[in-house]
Amino acid sequence: MTEESKHQDTTPSRGEVSDEWQELGQNLKDIFQGAWESDERRKLQENIEAGLADFAGSVNKAVEEFKVSPTGQQLKADVEDFHERVKSGDVENKARQEFASLLRSINSELEKVSKRGDTENTVEGDDVEES
Repeated sequence: MTEESKHQDTTPSRGEVSDEWQELGQNLKDIFQGAWESDERRKLQENIEAGLADFAGSVNKAVEEFKVSPTGQQLKADVEDFHERVKSGDVENKARQEFASLLRSINSELEKVSKRGDTENTVEGDDVEES
């Protein structure tokens, strides 16, 4: 038997490879299905759901307690006051004033930098002419 015929005898056919892939897929499906249907997974899910329900209840209780607390009442009053100022245009006017002031500052600083650059260029140019 030649070396080539030995190699051909041990090489799996395409059908065999395909069959192995199918078997692998079925095995993985069975493993995942078994894990999903296990009692441990169900218990874990129940524990997680119970923990989330307890957490939600605690958060809701804390929110309700905060609403009636002096701090909560102050926050509510502050929010209502802010809402009224937004409706009346006070917030918009203040924001425009602040934004205009910010732009003025930026432009002023940029003008200073620009003038400094012009002065440095002029000085450098004068030095070149004198050389």
